[in-house]
Amino acid sequence: MPVPCSIETCNKPAALKRPKTGHSMCKECFFDAFETEIHATIVMSKLFKRGERVAVGASGGKDSTVLAHVLKVLNDKYDYGLDLFLLSIDEGISGYRDDSLETVKQNRDDYKLPLKILSYKDLYGWTMDDIVKQIGRKNNCTFCGVFRRQALDRGAELIGANVIVTGHNADDMAETVIMNVLRGDLARLTRCTSIVTQGEGTIPRCKPLKFAYEKEIVMYAHFKKLVYFSTECKYAPDAYRGYARKFLKDLERIRPTCFLDIIHSGMHWNYFFLSII
Repeated sequence: MPVPCSIETCNKPAALKRPKTGHSMCKECFFDAFETEIHATIVMSKLFKRGERVAVGASGGKDSTVLAHVLKVLNDKYDYGLDLFLLSIDEGISGYRDDSLETVKQNRDDYKLPLKILSYKDLYGWTMDDIVKQIGRKNNCTFCGVFRRQALDRGAELIGANVIVTGHNADDMAETVIMNVLRGDLARLTRCTSIVTQGEGTIPRCKPLKFAYEKEIVMYAHFKKLVYFSTECKYAPDAYRGYARKFLKDLERIRPTCFLDIIHSGMHWNYFFLSII
């Protein structure tokens, strides 16, 4: 006998079990719950103002693809009044970014959103492949992260964006907290769970998927039949983040709420730190 959807007003059979809550749901109820939670995050955190141009950091991966899709849905459904724009950075990683950019272009066509692509080659005069040839694989993700953030700022300025949104999810946020704890980096620990960040003279960045589980993002993309690029960057296996990710995946097996628990711990630390300075 099929398991019924846990939503009382729904009599359809369940198609999935939410990793975040453990509730059995049909596809339609899951879509509604997932989108409503992101809408609540946007409204409660006051991420946008009507009339703003929002640059969606688009990589072609599951997170940015789902983010672009959901923002378009919510913008239409709740009349945010936003001007959405896809912004993609070509780091110059052969066999990876060149392929994922084709997915970004497909997203552009599917969602009817304008797209701007900027490359490291055009901005800096070299590619990420060039850098790795010079410095090797150690710390190359750190370098790439810095260059990518700068490139997103440049791109957002070029298109006149007021806000940049990125696809960082709950798993990413929890991993960053763990990494900063292990490094003893209190400065980064105090700000790594902030949903909005902004450096001096830069465009604000926000993370609407802050409380969305990676597994649920994959499920949403799967059941919505969204087109996304799933190949991992060839330099990622050497990244320090991978160790934090493995630890959290092991922890999730015995405590499924670990991602939100760690995010909230980081947020409480931030509140405590701000209260004593």
